[in-house]
Amino acid sequence: MSIEVSNITKMYGEQKALDDVSFSIEKGSVVGFLGPNGAGKSTMMKILTCYIPQTAGKAVVAGYDVEDQVMNVKKRVGYLPEHNPLYPEMYVKEYLQFIAGLHQLKDKSKKVDEMIDRVGLSLERKKKIGALSKGYRQRVGLAQAMIHDPEVLILDEPTSGLDPNQIVEIRDLIKNFGSNRTVMLSTHIMQEVEAICNRVIIINRGKLVADEQAAALRSYQGKQMVKVEFSSKVEANVLRGIQGVSDVDHVQENTWLLTSASDADLRKHVFDFAVANDLSVLTIQREEQSMEDIFKKLTGGKTA
Repeated sequence: MSIEVSNITKMYGEQKALDDVSFSIEKGSVVGFLGPNGAGKSTMMKILTCYIPQTAGKAVVAGYDVEDQVMNVKKRVGYLPEHNPLYPEMYVKEYLQFIAGLHQLKDKSKKVDEMIDRVGLSLERKKKIGALSKGYRQRVGLAQAMIHDPEVLILDEPTSGLDPNQIVEIRDLIKNFGSNRTVMLSTHIMQEVEAICNRVIIINRGKLVADEQAAALRSYQGKQMVKVEFSSKVEANVLRGIQGVSDVDHVQENTWLLTSASDADLRKHVFDFAVANDLSVLTIQREEQSMEDIFKKLTGGKTA
C-alpha cells in the first residue's frame, strides 16, 4: 500500500479534528478525499505529509512511518497545501530551481524546464511569482509538488483559482501522474471527483462516512431516483407512502425527487399513486444520482 492510515485521531485541545479514521490506498489510485469545511481533510493531509503529528493511531506513507521516519516520507511525497505558500519575490524558474536543489535532483535545470512545460508555465517562467494570477501561482505550486517525481502526491484543492480551460489541463496532468503512482486530492468541486478519481473517501466531523470506488458510490444511498412533476400540490409525507420510496426531496413547485432502495422500477408505483389520488403526472424521468447528491446525504446537507 502507498498510504495506510490506522485509527488516526487528532486533538486540538478539547476539539477532536479526526476521530479514529482508518483507510488504505494502493499504488496507481487517484483518490478523492472529500468532506465539508471543518471535516478534518487538511488535518489528515498535514499528518500524512509530516507537518503535524497525530494524537493517536498510525500512518504509513510509501512504506515509512510518518512519526518515526519523517525524512524518508518527505523524500517520497509531493504536497500542495490548501493556501499554496510561495515566495512572491522569486522568479518562477528561480523558485523551481531552488526546490529542485532542496531535493538534490541531478541535472536540475533540465528537470525544471521539463516541469515548467508539463504544468503550462512556459510563458511565465521569467516572471516573479508575485506578479502571477492565482491560477498560475497554483501551477507553480503543482510544479514544486511534482518536480522530484514523488511516489505519492497529496493535493489540497489543486484546481482552486483555475479557469475552465486550465482545469481540464490540470485534470489530465493529475490523471496521467496517477496512472503508476498514488494521488490523494481534496476538492469541493464534485465534477472534479467524477472526472479524475477512481475512488472516493468522505469524512464528516472527523469520522469516516464512506470509502468506495467512484462508480459504486452512486448506489450508496439508494439504487434509483425518479424526478416527477404532478399537476397539483402533494405533501411530502404522502409521497413517502408510495411503494418502494425511501427518500423524498422537494425540487420546486410540484416537482419532487423520489429515491428508492429497490431494483423495481419506481415509475410504475408513482403512476399507480397518481391514479389512486386523482393526480396527473406532467413529467417523470429516472435520474442518475450525482456525486453532489451523495455528498450532501452523507454529510448532512440537503439535496436539491
